[in-house]
Amino acid sequence: MPSVKYQRGEMVMGRWPGSSLYYEVKVLRYDASSQLYTVIYKDGTELELKEQDIKNAAGFQTRSRSRSRSRSPGRRRSRSRSPARTTRRSSSRTAAAVATAAITESAPTSRRDAKLKDTPEVRLSPLVSATAAFTVSALLFAFCLPHSVCPSVSDPLCAPPGFFAIAVSAVAVVAAVHQGVDLTYIHSHFLQLATASLLISVLLSIYLYVRSRYAAPEQLALGGNSGNVVYDFFKGHELNPRIKDFDLKFFCEMRPGLIGWCLINFAMALAEMKEQSLNAPSYSMILVNLFQLLYVLDGLWNEEAILTTMDLMHDGFGFMLAFGDLVWVPFTYTLQAYYLVSHPNLLSLPALAAIVTLKLVGFYIFRKSNSEKNAFRRNPSDPKLSHLKTIPTATGKSLLVSGWWGVVRHPNYLGDLMMALAWSLPCGFSHLLPWHYMIYFIILLVHRDSRDMSECRRKYGSAWDEYCRTVRYRIIPRVY
Repeated sequence: MPSVKYQRGEMVMGRWPGSSLYYEVKVLRYDASSQLYTVIYKDGTELELKEQDIKNAAGFQTRSRSRSRSRSPGRRRSRSRSPARTTRRSSSRTAAAVATAAITESAPTSRRDAKLKDTPEVRLSPLVSATAAFTVSALLFAFCLPHSVCPSVSDPLCAPPGFFAIAVSAVAVVAAVHQGVDLTYIHSHFLQLATASLLISVLLSIYLYVRSRYAAPEQLALGGNSGNVVYDFFKGHELNPRIKDFDLKFFCEMRPGLIGWCLINFAMALAEMKEQSLNAPSYSMILVNLFQLLYVLDGLWNEEAILTTMDLMHDGFGFMLAFGDLVWVPFTYTLQAYYLVSHPNLLSLPALAAIVTLKLVGFYIFRKSNSEKNAFRRNPSDPKLSHLKTIPTATGKSLLVSGWWGVVRHPNYLGDLMMALAWSLPCGFSHLLPWHYMIYFIILLVHRDSRDMSECRRKYGSAWDEYCRTVRYRIIPRVY
């Protein structure tokens, strides 16, 4: 039998799972079959650790003191919120004691009530907390900046700029985590970050409106040129504001919201592991992250399709789009992941398989119908599309009535709804919060259906009536 290196009752330094931080622990027992030590932290947390995750306390303290002396004060990496910060001026404190005090901030929230009695708790003031949230929001925005250095969306030999941007952002996030950045800050300061992003969107909207007052008449948006300051500020006065060749509206539509959405979801997965004491995210959290990541990657890969949408072609860039891009998308589309951090939902294998199948079928319908639509828009005379049937209109445009668009009037939204359902199902039915997106999306589609039916009947007259008789199922009509 191999000898046991650490004995029962011995005080050692144990590594906190999922981090590179060590804290003072007491050895309770050793299991020879699993070769794991059961240790207890000062806050009462019991964990099983491998031998390589445990260090001798005396040797660890000596190394810690030598490192702290050689490191300049400006480069300290200890946490700003750690209670240990209040004791740094005391030369009698050892590195081990400081690390022990920090455990109250690193332990899962369910154990935070077990505070160390000998260490005062330090809380950030509201001003400091708001400033930190604003700074983090600005950094999240900066992670999504790679755009002007990217190749043109029209270059078929290169990856789309959005794909390049999310790849650069992912590398930056991995590097930050490797350097010890705690992304769970995003979860614990979720509301503050959303508020800071709201402030950024307001400031951006003010800038956009002020600069639009000096724009040429042909650069203004029809919908945001009413003469009413409040309405034009909200709708957007200028159609496509640019700083030289940098398109502000296109950037905000495709970068901060979508990439920030993925970043926040990833942070929620880390927060779940920390709060629930898991070695890996739950199946529910993995599904939500992967499903929504696939949706974002698909959007970034096919980002040229956004150039023909109403947002880009008709709507000005004002508060409505700035708020939607910088606040609504990243902070409401992540509510499923946010909910799962504190409300774990176990999935059976059949349930997991059914949800995955629903997602894949929905994505297939969504992607195939959108690809058919985009191909028809680019070249209606393409021989590959010769089998598609259309109804001509007096405007010169045609209404597509076959293929995916002959089954329902808007098959891409059918696929979208199926995917939205797959995002919420992993969260269960105990709370309304993770179903927010599904409810919002249904309301949005009902509104669009009513608006488009009236507008298309006015614009296309008898051709629209024939279209409605041919494609009876609604799911939102689309005109080409």
